[in-house]
Amino acid sequence: MARQLLLTTLKNAGLDGFLLTLVSVVVMASFWSEPGIYGGVIPLNNIGNYGISIIFFFYGLKLNPQKLQAGLSNWRLHIVVQLATFVLFPIIALIVMFTAGGKASNLLWLGFFFLASLPSTVSSSVVMVSIAKGNIPAAIFNASISAIIGVLITPLWMGIFLTTSGSADLGHVILTLVLQVFVPAILGMLLNRKFGWILEKYSKALQLFDQTIIVIIIYCSFCESFANNMFSGFSLWNIILLGMAMIAFFFLIYGIIYIVCKALHFNREDKITTLFCGSKKSLVHGTVMSKVLFPNLTSVGIILLPLMLYHALQLMVVNVIVRSMARNDLKKITKS
Repeated sequence: MARQLLLTTLKNAGLDGFLLTLVSVVVMASFWSEPGIYGGVIPLNNIGNYGISIIFFFYGLKLNPQKLQAGLSNWRLHIVVQLATFVLFPIIALIVMFTAGGKASNLLWLGFFFLASLPSTVSSSVVMVSIAKGNIPAAIFNASISAIIGVLITPLWMGIFLTTSGSADLGHVILTLVLQVFVPAILGMLLNRKFGWILEKYSKALQLFDQTIIVIIIYCSFCESFANNMFSGFSLWNIILLGMAMIAFFFLIYGIIYIVCKALHFNREDKITTLFCGSKKSLVHGTVMSKVLFPNLTSVGIILLPLMLYHALQLMVVNVIVRSMARNDLKKITKS
């Protein structure tokens, strides 16, 4: 009974099993990093590499081209979401960096800008929009298109720092992402009509597979960072401050999007979709792209830290907002 109450409380706070697992593997990496570095009997790094393409093949498989086409008409909403995701986020991040005197050579600042350049998350955006009774077709369209656009836009934004530091060949990065992410996703989408039913039948198993691959990639990334003492200068207070900064960043973006929605006179459904899709960032794409953008860095764990905190905190904050909206809707229905 107590266990069930604890699980329910954590879920209501936005802390699901996946997020708790991520925290656990990061802690495990700090004590037991050898499997993530040296491979051993189970080559975790190789599993992560192959798993990336499989994840995006199944992601493409659940994209119905007809439904995507049907969502094209609401062009104002789509433009606001995509501009928020790929223009507003990076520009605000650059302004904050330069104002605070941050440099890309600092790994946390690099991770902060990496977070800002990523596409929107798919599944949680659609789920939250659905619970809040927003425009679901538009949410599916924007989250899906964002993921595809991000394959090109994210490396271009990161090229501002990567080309100057010489840490990656931008052309090679984009080619690798196209082959590992874009091609499998398009192939899956083309096969949606014949095999899309597989995802509906085995959705829970496939979600578990996706999460397992992400956990493996994050574990390996943090193993390398801990093994090379990259976190030696970090304290719990540093993590708390970074988390507070990520919450402030979320509310800044959320507030700007809200103002834009009011100025454009979006209806309630479109406003909900724009706010939730435009203010989120994808942990899946972040972990995948980190392997391509930073292939030889032992400090990937630090670069991923802002993204992991933002991902967890955005879910918790949006969960509170969604529940507040649901309660308000219930009050209106009761009064009427």
